[in-house]
Amino acid sequence: MYGVSGLQEYIRKHVRIAHEFKDLVLQDDRFEICADVILGLVCFRLKGSNELNEVLLQNINDARKIHLVPCHLRGKFVLRFAICARTVESSHIQFAWKNITTMASVLLKTEKQSTD
Repeated sequence: MYGVSGLQEYIRKHVRIAHEFKDLVLQDDRFEICADVILGLVCFRLKGSNELNEVLLQNINDARKIHLVPCHLRGKFVLRFAICARTVESSHIQFAWKNITTMASVLLKTEKQSTD
């Protein structure tokens, strides 16, 4: 279906889009990148406790607009954003990031109100 050049372009596109997502994460001081971006995988987390990130993941997945998968990396609960759809475009990354940041804002506001 792809041939060598088609497969190369497919991989390059996924790498490019993963780095686009990484750049979005780095622009928001509330988040951190937890590992080098390899191919189409971005490991990131909300700065804060593991529990905070577990709740964020649960809220994101419960909303069913995007799906993230967790892992533990050097003792930290980390969210994994995998670029793996054949038809993925930059607009999908923007949509996902908007959902993630909206959920993070709601969660942090709720956390702040519960400590006040």
